[in-house]
Amino acid sequence: MPQLIAPTPHLHGSWTAAQQEWGPDAPMDGAGLGFDDDVDSTEGFTAWTQKLRRYADRTVPVDHGRVHATYWWITEGDTYLGAIDLRHYLNGFLLDAGGHIGYGIRPSARRRGLAGWALSAVLHEARVLGMDRVLLTCDPGNEGSVRTIERCGGVLEDVRETLIGPKRRYWITL
Repeated sequence: MPQLIAPTPHLHGSWTAAQQEWGPDAPMDGAGLGFDDDVDSTEGFTAWTQKLRRYADRTVPVDHGRVHATYWWITEGDTYLGAIDLRHYLNGFLLDAGGHIGYGIRPSARRRGLAGWALSAVLHEARVLGMDRVLLTCDPGNEGSVRTIERCGGVLEDVRETLIGPKRRYWITL
């Protein structure tokens, strides 16, 4: 049975295996991984998971270009299946291209309904935070994400060219 948990150094091995499935240059959407994050060493991975947990604390400043966000890992037992994050507010880049919620499922765990399950759970968390609607984006050719977002109530606002390429932009009213 899948569950959402806070990022933890306990799953370093499973997380690394998932990263290898994606490939070295593929983004792990929803994971909060920055280009300068050390996730190879035990110490670096531990520091990174602690940083992700701190981003949810609105009393602590976040790194430049970031916004406060809550990160969850989608797991089954000790297996990392993916990640989802809820950004508490939007900056200009997120309003244009990234949205409030990002998620990614490791390739070997796709087509099991995990993204929709996790998205539904995080929409509830957005309501708890007092949000009345959230923005989600995906690549135009990502049919799996299109279906997931639309099944969860996403209404297409537009498709636009952004700094990171074309994006379908959906709003979900909570």
